[in-house]
Amino acid sequence: MEQNLVYPYERIDDLQLDGLKIIQNPKWFCFGTDAVLLSDFASKSVKKDAKVLDMCSGNGIISLLLSAKSSAKAIHALEVQPGVAEMASRSVKLNGLEGKIVPHCGDLRDSEEYYGRSFFNNIICNPPYKEAGGGLVNKDDPITLARHEILCTLEDIIRVSSIILAPCGKLSMIHRPERLADIFCLMRKYKIEPKRLRFVHPSAGKTATMILVEGAYCGRPKLFLEPPLYVYNEHGIYTDEINFIYNRKKADI
Repeated sequence: MEQNLVYPYERIDDLQLDGLKIIQNPKWFCFGTDAVLLSDFASKSVKKDAKVLDMCSGNGIISLLLSAKSSAKAIHALEVQPGVAEMASRSVKLNGLEGKIVPHCGDLRDSEEYYGRSFFNNIICNPPYKEAGGGLVNKDDPITLARHEILCTLEDIIRVSSIILAPCGKLSMIHRPERLADIFCLMRKYKIEPKRLRFVHPSAGKTATMILVEGAYCGRPKLFLEPPLYVYNEHGIYTDEINFIYNRKKADI
């Protein structure tokens, strides 16, 4: 089965969670720590039988992890790049998850057309971090599109989420700390109230390099600041919490 689903220039990576595997193209944008942290952060708000959208789903890593970390009824994976979306659909088949994960290739700005209003209980998004601006970029390069706001902006993501989220539905994101003010302003502009915030630091004493943010559509004002998450300890090895998030056993460390 694997031979029929994996192309010669691709590889299969073991996610070390419930036997899950993912197909990746080393020349494209492979998943990183941010996707793993976001899937764990978001899973805490996914209730039983929830309808979930993995927006900007890329190779499907968040959808795959959420299939094991949550009791979601259905996870819709929306990706704009045809080649990347097609690869993700093969990972879904590889894991036998066709009944739970529904890949779709399309522009997130057309989400209302695809799904309708107030359809989702949760939206999880690992968006492009870099604002579109000057400089030369290759708009046909999957890595560039994954990193830069070329095909969508932060405002597009939050505006569309406010349309397709059900009341009190949650939008969970990971982003850079320097965009926090933009995220909060845009969330409130579109009636998504910031509810949870967590800073991710390389190690204690170092500046945060990522933020995990969650907002509730039409939610009441009250923001909970979670304890900081440290990736490495004082010895330069992964912290216990990171190993727990990655589902690593002591024998694997």
